[in-house]
Amino acid sequence: MTPATPPAPPAGYLDAATAEPLHPAARAVLAAAYEQGWADPGRRYASGRRARALLDGAREQVAAVLGCRSDGVAFLPSGSVALHAAVRGVLAVPRAQPRLVASAVEHSAVLHAAAEAEARGLAVARVPVDAGGRIHLAAWGEAVGGGAGLACLQSANHEVGTRQPLGGAYAACREAGVPLLVDAAQTLGREPVPDCWDLLAASAHKWGGPSGVGILAVRPGLRCDPILPPDGREAGRWPGAVALPAILAAATALEAAAREAAVESPRLRALTDRIRAAFAAVPDAVVLGDGEDRLPHIAAASLLYADGESLVDALDREGFAVSSGSSCSSDLLQPSHVLVAMGVLTHGNLRVSLPRGVADGDVERFCAVLPGVVAAARAGLGADGL
Repeated sequence: MTPATPPAPPAGYLDAATAEPLHPAARAVLAAAYEQGWADPGRRYASGRRARALLDGAREQVAAVLGCRSDGVAFLPSGSVALHAAVRGVLAVPRAQPRLVASAVEHSAVLHAAAEAEARGLAVARVPVDAGGRIHLAAWGEAVGGGAGLACLQSANHEVGTRQPLGGAYAACREAGVPLLVDAAQTLGREPVPDCWDLLAASAHKWGGPSGVGILAVRPGLRCDPILPPDGREAGRWPGAVALPAILAAATALEAAAREAAVESPRLRALTDRIRAAFAAVPDAVVLGDGEDRLPHIAAASLLYADGESLVDALDREGFAVSSGSSCSSDLLQPSHVLVAMGVLTHGNLRVSLPRGVADGDVERFCAVLPGVVAAARAGLGADGL
């Protein structure tokens, strides 16, 4: 089968790492699902049984992409909730070692769960990263070798795009008998899923599904206690009725994204190569992340003598949607914890992340306006000519 071509996103939208526009396949399923999937899938009557069949089908769709058993897939309100539920659920298991290992650049949901664990008296080991955002494998091996109830690692960093050495990290965890939770938010639907995880979490709005759906996959035999007593609703991992229409649309979008990735990811890689070159051509700019072992759709840089929020606003006026720093820190005007852990410049940060189907012309125009936008931002701070 020839891989499908993804639909074109809105012109100038270059912030897919935050959210991908809704895939047309998901939109079509969403409309139909409100007609067929409105009933409670936990009920025994005909409409409930039909809803249960639809939910089970969505679970099987996701499991097929992940390469795991469908009974290990749970749907939650977001990837952040899934990460938090996984950390709490594994560490809550009786006889689990009261210790958590995580990289210093994990998503805020993991870091918040780690802080919560510390408040309960659990030890947390934070593994440092290099200037590209990659963990030091020796430090990782030492951390998990000391024993832990759970280790947490992104498949790739959401701010700079650097892939993590999942194979080596997973091997160290296996040797130490420590389960590994992988945050696959930026890779799921874009790259093949490696068989290097015990728990895996992601968010549907990152792959073109609707917001409000996250997944948590758990390998057979690994105990992850529910946050709440089981009540028949996604194994008790979250209260209330499941958002079945959104789940059906999310599963369809994931299938479509995975099918399109073989053609689209190499194209996006070539486009981000051009963006990285445009960043590098700006005076006093530091291109971030690994130049080779990185995601195809993310390019990031920090620009000295400029303010990240001002750059975002100026590019918005030019018709481009990009981001600055981490979404969990930008609203608080705090430096990105990822960039701090990497030891790189935290000011004047820009992240460009390309949605599937982005037009080549959008990238060409972005590269063309970037130098002028940066120069104007520096002039506004009285830093031009420095």
